[in-house]
Amino acid sequence: MEVMAVVQEAHTYADEDPERYYEQVLAVLDPVVDFRGFARSVMGPYASSERYRSLDEGGRAQLRNQLDMFTEVMRTGLIRTYSKGLLAFGGSRIEVSETSPDEASQSRVSVQQLIYSDATEPYMVLYQMGRDKQGQWKLRNMIIESVNLGEIYRSQFEAAARQHEGDLDQVIAGWSTEALET
Repeated sequence: MEVMAVVQEAHTYADEDPERYYEQVLAVLDPVVDFRGFARSVMGPYASSERYRSLDEGGRAQLRNQLDMFTEVMRTGLIRTYSKGLLAFGGSRIEVSETSPDEASQSRVSVQQLIYSDATEPYMVLYQMGRDKQGQWKLRNMIIESVNLGEIYRSQFEAAARQHEGDLDQVIAGWSTEALET
């Protein structure tokens, strides 16, 4: 697993140069994570196809720009959060389930990862994968120990949108790595 090689090496420098570590993890994950799809899902009804079609051209351009900005915010936050978690479990034994031939032909699958540490039971991570327009598998969501990240972030986004009376620019500006880590 390429990302685990990055994690192993990072133990020698991550404390002094965390940005280097985050950049290396991003380089491995960027091709296999659908950050834009994840961000759009988190934005929920505010970035839905129905809402997009209901807007005039100026509103559509604004929504595309907001989605671009939010994708970058989510990319940064998710990479930092995931990278810190990987570093914490860097020396642990990790098992990833194999997909069956049936699953490989589907458009969506869940891949289970078990992380064995000092705990009695392994930590379980489910990676929800989907095919992109080119047929390549991309990560769409993660469920860590029954905690669905997409649902949590969507709830946070919707609460912030209500608080800011639907002003997505304010919601996006206020979204930060700290919000993702809570």
